[in-house]
Amino acid sequence: MEKLKIGVIGCGSIAQHRHLPEYAMNRNVELVAVCDINEARAAEIAETYGVKAYSDYNELIKNAEVDAVSVCTPNYLHAPVSIAALEAGIHVLCEKPMATSREEAEAMIAAAEKSGKKLMIAHNQRFVPSHQKARELIANGEVGKIYSFRTAFGHGGPEGWSVEGKEGWFFQKEKAFVGAMGDLGVHKTDMIRYVLGEEITEVGAFVETNAKDFADVDDNAVCVLKTESGIIGTLAASWAYNSKEDNSTIIYGEKAILRMEDDPVNSLVVQYANGDIVNYQLGKIQSNDEGGQSNSHVIEKFVHSILSNQEPAVPGEEGMKSLQVILAALQSNETKQIIKVKAD
Repeated sequence: MEKLKIGVIGCGSIAQHRHLPEYAMNRNVELVAVCDINEARAAEIAETYGVKAYSDYNELIKNAEVDAVSVCTPNYLHAPVSIAALEAGIHVLCEKPMATSREEAEAMIAAAEKSGKKLMIAHNQRFVPSHQKARELIANGEVGKIYSFRTAFGHGGPEGWSVEGKEGWFFQKEKAFVGAMGDLGVHKTDMIRYVLGEEITEVGAFVETNAKDFADVDDNAVCVLKTESGIIGTLAASWAYNSKEDNSTIIYGEKAILRMEDDPVNSLVVQYANGDIVNYQLGKIQSNDEGGQSNSHVIEKFVHSILSNQEPAVPGEEGMKSLQVILAALQSNETKQIIKVKAD
């Protein structure tokens, strides 16, 4: 079988730590090109992987041998770069959040439909074993009716691991559009939708910039979410957890409590109402810390969808639904009202 020819647009931390290594270890693909506005960075990464370097994504897209690209740019470029690639007949794996507005997300989805190419959003928390097992337990009725949940994602902030530190685009509103809510909150939004198997319909939120005096985007957010069946829960996203990263989720049900990534040894702990406890050691969640997942499964799922001509594991429509919850949280914070998430 001929290998897929891959380009990576944006050579920052997510590309260097996830996309590039995971493409490199996938035997069904061949990395052929990288692009970054920082020419020195693009050249350095290109030399490491033995590929062609570009500083203009439009030039990379014109490269006739490129079959698919990862879009790992600052958030404000996700939509224009993805749309340009799709219109050129190239499959797209786009980092999250997929866009900065519903209109941009819809334009990306439309471009994919028109071109007949795949559009996948890199929501990797769906592929974490503890989240998949929790979804299975809920779906088969083992947890009974779900009443509530709380989920959090927090660490010390991107300045600790992004290639540009405090000077990076993460902290600049015109490039990032949204801070911790877009970086971390959208992950947990997508995860909770996936695990519960329900859509979020209403959002109330407090979104603050109170930890990073050099940032003009949010660095702490707490949201109250309500699903279509009436499950209520909280979501916290923070760049101010300065000791230990927290990526935990607890779901409270009629027959059991599910604790995901809340225990240092057991990735899922099921506490049944009758007193029984079942511990699952399913492997570590992806983390910026040493010893986390080495394979997020995002790349392999994207490649598989192209080679098998199947719908991607996280299609554009799913990315948009998770984005809309973030947009509703921002609106709630601004208006001090509960916001209904726009239905499709």
